[in-house]
Amino acid sequence: MSTPSEPTAAPGDRVLLVTGMSGAGRSTALKSLEDIGYEAVDNLPISLLPNIVRREAAPRRPLAIGIDIRTRDFGAASFLAALDPLAGESGIALRVVFLDCEDELLRRRYTETRRRHPLAGDRQVIDGIRLERERVSPLRERADLVIDTSALTAADLRRLLQGHFALDKAPGVSVFVTSFSYRNGLPRDADLVFDVRFLENPHYVAALRPLSGLDPAVGAYVEADPGFAPFFERLVALLLPLLPRYDREGKSYLTIAIGCTGGQHRSVYVAERLAQWLRAQGKPVGAVGHRDLGPRDLGPRDLGQRDLGQRDLGQRDLAQRDLGQRVTPPLAVADFGDSAGELAFGVSPGAAAGPVAGSLKDPA
Repeated sequence: MSTPSEPTAAPGDRVLLVTGMSGAGRSTALKSLEDIGYEAVDNLPISLLPNIVRREAAPRRPLAIGIDIRTRDFGAASFLAALDPLAGESGIALRVVFLDCEDELLRRRYTETRRRHPLAGDRQVIDGIRLERERVSPLRERADLVIDTSALTAADLRRLLQGHFALDKAPGVSVFVTSFSYRNGLPRDADLVFDVRFLENPHYVAALRPLSGLDPAVGAYVEADPGFAPFFERLVALLLPLLPRYDREGKSYLTIAIGCTGGQHRSVYVAERLAQWLRAQGKPVGAVGHRDLGPRDLGPRDLGQRDLGQRDLGQRDLAQRDLGQRVTPPLAVADFGDSAGELAFGVSPGAAAGPVAGSLKDPA
């Protein structure tokens, strides 16, 4: 995922142009940006773009503008022709955000919700998706930030956008630390990935198997591994000189992912320890994410601290798993509003909760 440099203009001079593939989450992104203080405008005709970006009204709020193939007079060439002069003007901090998604997931979203792709006409949905990808490819190349939403929930997307574009963000790079299971694939938004599968696995200790890396007994077991202390010492020694360099390069958001086999024991503990160390260094670190740790793995104290209401981890992760055949649960329809093709993330209320083509629970 590419990253934008930190804007230096006043908040009121910030302009985000949100574009990308239909159904990849543009409406969700605009709502998220509106929640953190941006004025959101969707489906703005490209001919009006210069006027609204150069607005003279005061006070000026930061703008988030949604533009895609449904926009009147849309064309990649005309969009770039309007964009380039604005990007060069002083007093305007202009950034282009491109939302992408795998073709097969986009096809499934349209098929499950029985929505017509705006370019499909009387052809198959996948034909419309391929045609759209061809037309918007110049915008992806021009984008300052590309976000692949294929494996993201709405909450994940909100977190990413807030990390990059929060108006009250302190100078320097913000850090998000997450654990994950290698069985479910790498986190798509990860900048740095560390593999801790070499550590002794608590899964094979009967008393620790039902626990997680949030439990002290598991933490003590992981720390007792002779390989843990030298690994962690070298890990922080690697990060210590990197973080100031990221600051100087203008990187606004850094995602560090720690992986183990099942995402329940080792990676969870190491992620929590790393976040603790980063906070001690004065780095802004939010709540640690545990992508593949379901509610049943969290104690009561943790359920109150994590935004699990936004996630159906078991179903979401099952959708990513390579089980010989791709298994993806039905996807829900977002609030369409004026964007008839914008689809939601997550699982529809009618999705089956039972196992599908494999076990929902993997050993850590």
